[in-house]
Amino acid sequence: MGIREKYRDKYRVKIGFVPTRRETFSETAFRLDKAAETKKKVEERLTAMQVDYVNIDFLNEEGLLYRSRDAEKVAEYLNQQKVDAIFIAHVNFGCEEAVARLASMVRKPVLLWAVRDDAPEPEGYRFRDAQCGVFASSKVLSRFDIPFTYLTNCYTEDVKFENGIRNFLAAAGVAKAFNAPRIGQISVRPAAFWSVKCNEAELLERFGVEVMPITLVEMQKRYQDILQKKGTDFEEELDHIMSKVKAECVGREALESICAMKLAVFNWAEEENLRAAATQCWAPFTDISGIAPCYLMGDSTDDGFPIACENDIHGALTAIMALGANGASEPPFFADLTGRHPTDDNAELLWHCGVFPPGLANEKGVTIGCHQGKGYKGAGQFELKQGDITLLRFDSLKGDYKLLFGEGKTTQGPYSKGTYVWAKFNDWPAWERKFVCGPYIHHCTGVYGSYAHVFQEAVKYLKGVEPDPVYPAQEALNERWK
Repeated sequence: MGIREKYRDKYRVKIGFVPTRRETFSETAFRLDKAAETKKKVEERLTAMQVDYVNIDFLNEEGLLYRSRDAEKVAEYLNQQKVDAIFIAHVNFGCEEAVARLASMVRKPVLLWAVRDDAPEPEGYRFRDAQCGVFASSKVLSRFDIPFTYLTNCYTEDVKFENGIRNFLAAAGVAKAFNAPRIGQISVRPAAFWSVKCNEAELLERFGVEVMPITLVEMQKRYQDILQKKGTDFEEELDHIMSKVKAECVGREALESICAMKLAVFNWAEEENLRAAATQCWAPFTDISGIAPCYLMGDSTDDGFPIACENDIHGALTAIMALGANGASEPPFFADLTGRHPTDDNAELLWHCGVFPPGLANEKGVTIGCHQGKGYKGAGQFELKQGDITLLRFDSLKGDYKLLFGEGKTTQGPYSKGTYVWAKFNDWPAWERKFVCGPYIHHCTGVYGSYAHVFQEAVKYLKGVEPDPVYPAQEALNERWK
């Protein structure tokens, strides 16, 4: 059924398209008709790609930036339009001072590109020199300490143009997701889980992350009120939950409890404008609801609101980064690195008690069953589908924040209780060592698709976060941006 539209909207990236030309022009250099032609082609491509963008046609008859003093007007307009990123396109040499001043005022991810120049005319005239101008703009952006993404000099018709735009949208999506998000915290971490401790004050001071707590007592009141009233929205939500399920062995009462608690969490999240949450998910949660929270957590993630286990705030933040990378086209899954494959030294079991999103299940479908440990009702029982995956983990130690990421592929392996998938990597012992020796724990987030290059690029917009790639190697990641 896919992620709900109201959550998908939070991850849409809106671009401010800013074509720039040189202020001087003539019939033999920096011709205006050539600049206008390129602007039109870019806008046609963006429209065909269904990119959400605004241009700067308000500024002048051409809709081009070519004077430094206009940077303030454009910045004010783009901020009013609430753009999430800027696409600066050199349609000829451009205006480096205006470009840098604009980017410094908007302070959003920047995509820098120049159209590939045509061959000189038989008489020797050149009408653009766009590539030459992008060298100038890149230097001035660096002087202003403005991070930017570079799209290789190419024609608008080239495949690399579309790929570059889409890759940038994904990187900008990660930056948007991590831009001062509000994360819910339901109760406290389990006493035995020291590994999930985080510095809430530091997250706020350095990244603008706001952690909004709620007690289990408060959540219980919300849950009981919904369960008692069972209004129209309750029946609709229960139908929505069951539409994803092939089988259940927990009974009507437990299913209604799952539905009521999910609605209680969603209502609270909407009131507080939360992006994701982390929860106490052990016995105290069952004490207030009579169910294991696992399945409702996975179903919430499936709808676009991730809930991480064991009050892992860093895990919740990692999940929204994953949603930023794929534009909330598919949910991430929150996994334990659980154990090595019995016959494949480079494969690992990605598992959790029952919290994987049902929308990622393989063709065997989804069963709502019982928690394998205590037997509490309300845990998913299914295996995930096959495909390429990217694993990532945002974490810290002593004030140093890192984002680990790398790619692998799911594989076959023995059956396991709970929700699980086996995954194969290029060199699992190297991955294992990275997790053990870095500032990481056994939790990670998986997302289907190959996004290592996206996270590598996105980190430059997450000031204070260091990239920690595992696989592919840096050179291979760079190739994807060429």
